Amino acid sequence: MKIKYFSDTDTALVEFSDTEVHETREINENIYIDLDKAGGLVSMAIEHAKEQGNLSELSYLQIDQGLSNKRVERTG
Repeated sequence: MKIKYFSDTDTALVEFSDTEVHETREINENIYIDLDKAGGLVSMAIEHAKEQGNLSELSYLQIDQGLSNKRVERTG
């Protein structure tokens, strides 16, 4: 997964795969998702990203099944 932020347009792009985009759907006026031919999520674009979420902090939390007391957290 990749997260890109374009400051000139205040757009965040979250890429889940590099599969070819078959269809783009508008979720609301600021959020769009790209789907592959099978309907799988390829990416999500968030316009006016600073208003939509806190971009000054990004964290990743992985919780492994069966290891509820062990977790990996990364903040950048």
